[in-house]
Order: sequence, then C-alpha cells, then structure tokens
Amino acid sequence: MADRRLTPARPDVAAAHLRGQVEALRFETGERRRVAVGHAPLRRAPQPDAMLETEALFGEEVTVYDELDGWAWVQLALDSYVGYMPSAALSADLGPGATHRVAALRTLLFPAPSFKVPPVDALSTGARVGVVNVDGRFAALDTGAFAIARHLAPLDAVEDDAAAVAERFVGAPYLWGGRTSLGLDCSGLVQIALAACGIAAPRDADLQERELGRPIALDEARRGDLLFWKGHVAMLKDERTLLHANAFHMATALEPLHEAIARIALTDGPVTSVRRPAG
Repeated sequence: MADRRLTPARPDVAAAHLRGQVEALRFETGERRRVAVGHAPLRRAPQPDAMLETEALFGEEVTVYDELDGWAWVQLALDSYVGYMPSAALSADLGPGATHRVAALRTLLFPAPSFKVPPVDALSTGARVGVVNVDGRFAALDTGAFAIARHLAPLDAVEDDAAAVAERFVGAPYLWGGRTSLGLDCSGLVQIALAACGIAAPRDADLQERELGRPIALDEARRGDLLFWKGHVAMLKDERTLLHANAFHMATALEPLHEAIARIALTDGPVTSVRRPAG
C-alpha cells in the first residue's frame, strides 16, 4: 500500500499524476504556493489541535490539491510530505525564486532596513529567501522585508560538517514534528543538518534509515554518522558522544554514546543500524 505520508490521495481527491494508480472522485494538478510565514505547521487533520506531522519553513514550496474552511491540503516540495496547512500561511506569489538560505540558528525580518524597528517575523535555519539587493548589513527580500545579510548564505554555499550544524540546536526544546530552533524532533534535526550540507533527507527516521547513505559497523562510526533505533535517530558528535533531539531530555542534547545506547534499549530496543550519509 502507498505510504499515506507521501501520497497525495484521499477518497474524494488525489493528485493528477496518480490517475490510474489510486481511486478518487476527482484528480487535481494542484497549485504551487510558498510558505509566507516563519514556519507553518503541517497537520494530520484540518484542525488546529490535530497532530503535528512536520513544519514547512519560510520560502519552501508546496502544492495545494484542495482547500476548505481555511485549510489547504498540500504536499511539500522538500520531502513530499502530505498534510493540512493553514491557508493563511501560504502565498500564491512565488516571486523570482529563492536565492539564499538562513544559515544562522535564527534571524529576524524587519519592515525597514533598521534593527530599531519592531521585527515582523523570525526565520530558523534552512528557511529560504529571495534576495534582491544587499546594502550594508541588510538584505532586501523579494517580499519587501529586510534580513540581516550576514545571517544568510547563497543556496549553493553548502556546509561541510552536519554535526556542527546540529550542535547549534543543543538546548532547543523537543517538539514532535518540529523543524525549527523553537522546537524540533530527532529526524527533523537530522534533516535540517544534512540539508545545510547539501544532502536531501526524508522527513522521518524510518525513511532516513532506508534511504540515507550506506550501513557501517558501530565500531567504524565517526562524527556525522547516524544511529537508528525503531522510531529514533541520532547523530554522532564524535566516537563517544551522541547528539540528538529526544523526548528523554525534552531537548536537543549531548549524551555519552554507550550510556545512551543502554538507556534507549530499555524503551526502544537495540540499535537497528548505523549509516553514513552520502556527501
């Protein structure tokens, strides 16, 4: 059966490219939009208290297949995740396209090129922006807002140490489905850290274990390698230290490797694999 997380198909509507593969009352080609707020929730159902599946960051694109009562049923361009997002978080104006990503842990957007005016939003690592001009410390964006230029990096300027990116989030709260410095989960941390290094990763730990890199032995693992359990993923800071967003600490934390393996085994069982991401 198709993975519901990644398949834009419901009994009443489905993506046009799935015609002949699934049954639905109607098929839609969808409308491209981009996230116009700092981060937007993607929920399992069209209601504000539904489970948070993941989050889409400012500037990321989605395809809208259906819309009703303030909710858009969308598929994310980043990792193909499907769910419900507030329509108000989306803009039909795609602009000329993103040119830069946020490289700082978090940065503010201002309505004018001044840090003395109240900010209008905040963006987390990995958010995508279109820069139209840089004047001194400020970058003018295609949305009319202004960002701190030194907090941005061109899209093709990738980092070379995913663990260093992940370490910036140490202390950030644990949030199931989160992908920002305000809160993120284990696989969200891995996805964001790898993306900064130009490595595309699926959203969830089981998909990451299946698709990322190649398997290696635990005694061969080094900085940046990934350890997987059933329902959990962590990154190595070094051969003795684990770096992961987890519900035990309710934060992104550093933990002695073998102590963590023993602790996690009590609830989630043994390590299922160790993998080295490509790139």
